[in-house]
Amino acid sequence: MRKPFIAGNWKMYKTAAQAVEFAEEFKKIYKASDVRVAIAAPFTQLWALKKAFEGTGIGVAAQNMHWEDQGAFTGEISAPMLKEIGVDYVIIGHSERREYFGETDETVNKKVLKALAEGILPILCCGESLAVREAGKEKEFVGGQIRADFAGVSAEDAKKVTVAYEPIWAIGTGKTATPDQAQEMCAYIRSVLEELYGDDISEEIAIQYGGSVKPANASELMSQDDIDGALVGGASLKPADFLEIVHF
Repeated sequence: MRKPFIAGNWKMYKTAAQAVEFAEEFKKIYKASDVRVAIAAPFTQLWALKKAFEGTGIGVAAQNMHWEDQGAFTGEISAPMLKEIGVDYVIIGHSERREYFGETDETVNKKVLKALAEGILPILCCGESLAVREAGKEKEFVGGQIRADFAGVSAEDAKKVTVAYEPIWAIGTGKTATPDQAQEMCAYIRSVLEELYGDDISEEIAIQYGGSVKPANASELMSQDDIDGALVGGASLKPADFLEIVHF
């Protein structure tokens, strides 16, 4: 059985003080369960969040990292820097990173391999634009991302990766893929993973859905056979809303 995994992605919101305020409020209402929970926050908040969530079982994720350990990469953060903080997860290849900062499947793959080598668990994002979906090429596009982004990843390491399917047309737009649309793509992603690693491994890899997940639609999305959790954007910024999704 795959353990459900709900991760909040705060994007570029909150100061460190506001992050701690969220953590203290969330701890008061959170009860540990069989659902994995993590918050992905800006770099400046990670140390404070790691300390605030100590002993709760709530994970802390970075939103990006570089594939090199060090070097002349102004503005970048390396895996060893994240390890020093104790970061548990890292989001890799979010559509906003691909669209606004020129990330490619090649650079995403390098980051996945580096995160795994350093013991940080990747949350690997994939997803198609509205134009690709309307052209009927969404599976071809997303399948290509999965094959490229998992290049060189061993079967044993593949089990440590969480795939987050986020249709770009549903991120921050208020639009959500229907449960059937989300399930269809997540099932297809699992079929590509089965092609790469076999049935046993593919059945162990968690696949999240992301894209305007809210308390109102979380339960129906999570009830789908191949959806194992959610990567939550705006609804993760408020403790009560995020908790409602965690307790879907």
